[in-house]
Amino acid sequence: MSTITAAITAVGGYVPDFVLSNQVLETLVDTNDEWITSRTGIKERRILKENGKGTSYLAIKAAQDLIKRGNINPADIDLVIMATTTPDMLVASTGVYVATQIGAVNAFAFDLQAACSSFLYGMSMASAYIQSGKYKKVLLIGADKMSSIIDYTDRATCIIFGDGAGAVLFEPNHEGLGLQDEILRSDGIGREYLKIDAGGSILPASKETVENRQHFVFQDGKTVFKYAVSGMADISDKIMQRNNLTNNDVNWLIAHQANKRIIDATASRMNLDEDKVLINIHRYGNTTSATLPLLLSDFEDKFKKGDNLIFAAFGGGFTWGSIYLKWAYNKQ
Repeated sequence: MSTITAAITAVGGYVPDFVLSNQVLETLVDTNDEWITSRTGIKERRILKENGKGTSYLAIKAAQDLIKRGNINPADIDLVIMATTTPDMLVASTGVYVATQIGAVNAFAFDLQAACSSFLYGMSMASAYIQSGKYKKVLLIGADKMSSIIDYTDRATCIIFGDGAGAVLFEPNHEGLGLQDEILRSDGIGREYLKIDAGGSILPASKETVENRQHFVFQDGKTVFKYAVSGMADISDKIMQRNNLTNNDVNWLIAHQANKRIIDATASRMNLDEDKVLINIHRYGNTTSATLPLLLSDFEDKFKKGDNLIFAAFGGGFTWGSIYLKWAYNKQ
């Protein structure tokens, strides 16, 4: 019997209609388009404005796009993994609700949280479920409504993040395609540099925490940038070395869209030509768990069966890693 590998067989994506441009942000905080663009590469981001709609709405839309594009029967899905930092609510799993709403009536579901590395970690988990031989279709969704936890008076964070969702379907492959290798890392030293102080078990919500604006994201930008540059670049170079890949062997870099300078540093360490580095940060900003699958959704037309893709991400906590995957299909 041939070895089972876990391959991506369908993709989908969704971003809200409302565009928050750099020009609009200039009216909210002390910043300007040139400053934002030169430091981050971001020109605009999408925001989910409708009241009563959260991360699940984004996830459902992305999953429905995948189901339509891939001609998938949702009843055939065995498992839904929901990668998110911004669940609809505490306790009740967002992934469970999403699975029900898309008609994945035979699937079990759960949430996975590793900040901006959530989707990357989810790829590892989805692959393991497929390789076990017990499951045939695993839907992995990365979605975040970052606008729900951003302080739009804080120019250090409000310029960076946007809302969005992306989804991929993993299925068994017997041609040696799909996920080939992974290197995943974490280090609790990052706990204080990118966080939300209140709302958890240490500091539950109270009148004081709301008044003190402790339910918004705090980021020590310089420290996070330093660790992210070294973390993503080092791990991507390491996975290439471990698999005897040269820059000519790598077809595409699928890098977390947090900051274009971090992406450029990673590509430089890998010695990749610019045309192999996929970028959409200028359109969406940092959508956290959604950046990697949104790249796959946006650029699906470019991928050819057998292409070598290197994924890389870095997130709060700290969490980071790289995955080497062989693309499994040509778009019809």
